[in-house]
Amino acid sequence: MARWEPDARGRLARVALDLYAERGFEQTTVGDIAERAGVTERTFFRYFADKREVLFDGSTMLRDALVDAIASAPASLGPIEVVGHAFGQAADTLQERREHAVRRAAVVAANTSLQERELLKMASLAEAAATALRARGVEASVATLAAEAGAAAFRIAFDSWVADPHPTDLHAAVLAVLGDLRAVVAGT
Repeated sequence: MARWEPDARGRLARVALDLYAERGFEQTTVGDIAERAGVTERTFFRYFADKREVLFDGSTMLRDALVDAIASAPASLGPIEVVGHAFGQAADTLQERREHAVRRAAVVAANTSLQERELLKMASLAEAAATALRARGVEASVATLAAEAGAAAFRIAFDSWVADPHPTDLHAAVLAVLGDLRAVVAGT
């Protein structure tokens, strides 16, 4: 039986994205996902709290990559450079999964509640980055400002990256957006 095949979590995530793209998020049930993946609904709930969380399963990995990159950044870097380095490293975790990211972004864009969840995810990334910066000794308001700027740069670069049929490297795109921010702040 299919339910005994390995990688039930991965199958559920792939099937859910396929169904959301085909039918729409609201029209897809947990039962639909489980059935197509060859598992029971109970198995689905062993891995995911609800059908929405399937789309946000990588959030912890992304946050951990971001925090680790901040912690390991050279001490000589200023807060915005640390954030650029860290969000660039986090972008590297997405680079090889671009097709998935494009499909996921389309599903999220088509549903208001998913857009809200995406904003919460970005706020969580910014808060994790600010906390990691404070742990490096960066003053609280500077840490928050740098982290929020980094999260905004990441979001802008990501949105451009998934929309571009011939995208550049996401890491480079994040750094380019932060360069744009420096130009705006400098008044050029």
